Amino acid sequence: MPSEKKISSASDCISFMQAGCELKKVRPNSRIYNRFFTLDTDLQALRWEPSKKDLEKAKLDISAIKEIRLGKNTETFRNNGLADQICEDCAFSILHGENYESLDLVANSADVANIWVSGLRYLVSRSKQPLDFMEGNQNTPRFMWLKKVFEAADIDGNGIMLEDTSVELIKQLNPTLKESKIRLKFKEIQKSKEKLTTRVTEEEFCEAFCELCTRPEVYFLLVQISKNKEYLDANDLMLFLEAEQGVTQITEDMCLDIIRRYELSEEGRQKGFLAIDGFTQYLLSPECDIFDPEQKKVAQDMTQPLSHYYINASHNTYLIEDQFRGPADINGYVRALKMGCRSIELDVNDGSDNEPILCNRNNMTTHLSFRSVIEVINKFAFVASEYPLILCLGNHCSLPQQKVMVQQMKKVFGSKLYTEAPLPSESYLPSPEKLKRMIIVKGKKLPSDPDVLEGEVTDEDEEAEMSRRMSVDYNGEQKQILLCRELSDLVSICKSVQYRDFELSMKSQNYWEICSFSETEASRIANEYPEDFVNYNKKFLSRIYPSAMRIDSSNLNPQDFWNCGCQIVAMNFQTPGPMMDLHTGWFLQNGGCGYVLRPSIMRDEVSYFSANTKGIVPGVSPLVLHIKIISGQNFPKPKGACAKGDVIDPYVCIEIHGIPADCSEQRTKTVQQNSDNPIFDETFEFQVNLPELAVIRFVVLDDDYIGDEFIGQYTIPFECLQPGYRHVPLRSFVGDVMEHVTLFVHIAITNRSGGGKPQKRSLSVRMGKKVREYTMLRNIGLKTIDDIFKIAVHPLREAIDMRENMQNAIVSVKELCGLPPIASLKQCLLTLSSRLITSDNTPSVSLVMKDNFPHLEPLGAIPDVQKKMLAAYDLMIQESRFLIEMADTVQEKIVQCQKAGMEFHEELHNLGAKEGLKGRKLNKATESFAWNITVLKGQGDLLKNAKNEAIENMKQIQLACLSCGLSKAPSSGAEAKSKRSLEAIEEKESSEDNGKL
Repeated sequence: MPSEKKISSASDCISFMQAGCELKKVRPNSRIYNRFFTLDTDLQALRWEPSKKDLEKAKLDISAIKEIRLGKNTETFRNNGLADQICEDCAFSILHGENYESLDLVANSADVANIWVSGLRYLVSRSKQPLDFMEGNQNTPRFMWLKKVFEAADIDGNGIMLEDTSVELIKQLNPTLKESKIRLKFKEIQKSKEKLTTRVTEEEFCEAFCELCTRPEVYFLLVQISKNKEYLDANDLMLFLEAEQGVTQITEDMCLDIIRRYELSEEGRQKGFLAIDGFTQYLLSPECDIFDPEQKKVAQDMTQPLSHYYINASHNTYLIEDQFRGPADINGYVRALKMGCRSIELDVNDGSDNEPILCNRNNMTTHLSFRSVIEVINKFAFVASEYPLILCLGNHCSLPQQKVMVQQMKKVFGSKLYTEAPLPSESYLPSPEKLKRMIIVKGKKLPSDPDVLEGEVTDEDEEAEMSRRMSVDYNGEQKQILLCRELSDLVSICKSVQYRDFELSMKSQNYWEICSFSETEASRIANEYPEDFVNYNKKFLSRIYPSAMRIDSSNLNPQDFWNCGCQIVAMNFQTPGPMMDLHTGWFLQNGGCGYVLRPSIMRDEVSYFSANTKGIVPGVSPLVLHIKIISGQNFPKPKGACAKGDVIDPYVCIEIHGIPADCSEQRTKTVQQNSDNPIFDETFEFQVNLPELAVIRFVVLDDDYIGDEFIGQYTIPFECLQPGYRHVPLRSFVGDVMEHVTLFVHIAITNRSGGGKPQKRSLSVRMGKKVREYTMLRNIGLKTIDDIFKIAVHPLREAIDMRENMQNAIVSVKELCGLPPIASLKQCLLTLSSRLITSDNTPSVSLVMKDNFPHLEPLGAIPDVQKKMLAAYDLMIQESRFLIEMADTVQEKIVQCQKAGMEFHEELHNLGAKEGLKGRKLNKATESFAWNITVLKGQGDLLKNAKNEAIENMKQIQLACLSCGLSKAPSSGAEAKSKRSLEAIEEKESSEDNGKL
């Protein structure tokens, strides 16, 4: 089916108006009439029908029009009893005559309203020579530039070129376009002209480009701010930046510089005008990002006490999977520290050979040496932030191994360890500024008596403590462990103590002591004593950790505890989703340094604030946030969707998170079957009572989903919003920036005007993507057999995780290369290599084979864009290598469980009968047994195939790197090794080919 023609010029608007459409005519008496409006062919008058007036009176001369207003901005709209039911963005008014009478109209969409407004404004401004405009459309700056582009590519100079060449040329001009869409557009144009050839003329090329590359909403904006021209000059741009974008101290030279950097045509750059394509590029540039660039660096006062900041914190940092069965992994620390985390956890246990270890006590098969962990911490501690790092030490070691821990920390961290004794004369903790590049140990501490070399302290095992508390035998006593003096002395300003109650704490707790609260306990306290909690946190640090019941490592809502002033809310970094989005988005501010200064109302010694505030916050002026969701660009299909095509029906949900009074949620209408450039054009207002604590989350969802509805999200602190027309860079479910996927919005922040109830939070919108689903084994009801199958639960999860992690890593690389999932890795590397070429046409990276795995290493300093691509590439190699090296071991475990289970197959009925299983129950047991065997076999085969695929991928990547010239001149040994690898690949391929022949 031919696509709907886009509006890409004033002539398109005029043509649409001449064809006519139905508009609603609004009268002051609250009546609304449907009328069909058209523009005369001579462009002199606007007419409508039916009408009680004769034809000559049911018209409006263009020459009589004084002004065109968009929105409900006349007395008629304001006084009409049905005005509330009329969409602001669909309404417009034509003021005419000497008395400025208004003709008030409502279109069936904001897009149609924009067409009429733009077209009428053009006619009014060009009323003296409208026909000249229609004749001169082909001579606009844009068309002149496109003709030059075509002529430069037309090597033969015949005025025609192959369709393939035209498609590639348009893709070069607009890399976000899909090839299939460009080809379809050429077919439509050729069909309309009844052409059979696949060769493209200059006129067809220009027409296709304008229809494909013009975003109507940007065109309407350009016409609006250029005073009905088809380009912006420096003065237009200056006014736009000052009035709409909130830019101060802008000069004409600065505007000319923007034009020179973004205008695509040489003529435009020389004459100082910005046409639609350059303007679109500018709006998509980092200069028009929604995030305030001032907040991309440390912008807050860092000299306040530590307790006055929210601190980026991780829970069970050593895990990259769930806390119940997940193995310990050093990459958990690397990831967290690179994300600006400033509070990490180390659960240390006795290891063999007097070497302390870190491990998940639910999965003792994998562990990390304490030394290796602190070496990694030392390496990455201050990569993302130079402000203090807190080590939350869970000590479960014997006295000898505690001393080993101390020796190792002193040796590795050296002078970075902060061990200065707190001064009793002080009342507050030191500031982040004072503690720069210091590592602070949080843990238990012995009494100050130096003669006491060891002593009993309460155990820091939070999960075990919660389990004891929930047991029926709990008598209020805590487990005690021995602590050595040496380890105690490493703890200075973060001494762990037990919370009793606020009254006791405020009287006797020292400022250098910190309490940890379980999520459940903290929620109870927040509900029962919200004011006390806030006051407590003004002076003391509070750490909140997730409930032990979250065995899937799901995350708590950090906002609930930020509202109480809790500084250290520990998150499961390995679990993506809405709560992690909030956490990640919140800590983007202040340069991503991991410390965010709390609102003054939560810091001032004498102030009142309740976390449960339902209305206006005393001492804080409420603001009104106006968000217009204009359009979306390049929305991907939800990753988990199945059994449907590539078309989606997107809508946008805006969530406001903050104090209870500010929590709100609204959504746009659904745009049917449009993922490339859906137009929403809807405006929303939110009253924000405490802006400093508010977070805005944009979520794009699919209304016609199967399996998964999540498209993308972006979370930003209210204080980081930039006003004006902005693009919102959407992120994937796991938090990665998705290339070219954006929302186009308009942001305005005003003071509260008038009353009105705050918007209620809707519970109808589904939130985010589900946690990764695992194929579950069924319970049979026979203990002997069930015990065997239980052994397979962990290797099954490992198998699924390894496969999905590798696939996700590959997809991420393909996405960064702008390729679809069906593209081969060789195609991916060809694309990647073209972006890794320096200005002098030499590669900026080289292929280095490490243990037969192809790594790309920079040959010097590289820009951030290339770093991002290399990081994605490295993750792909890492996940592939992990799968290749671990697949056989994991598969063997699965196979062994399958074999052990099969030994009971023949005896299943007899065993069931002995256990009293009969009839239905026995059949169910048999069915469950078959289910489990099928799952084990299927997952084992999938893992085996994934390993073979990973090996083949590594060879494909190696070949692609060599063919792209990414391999620097290696040493003779390395060269021989590379050749041997290639010969092995060629030999294998040759034997396979012979086999096929």
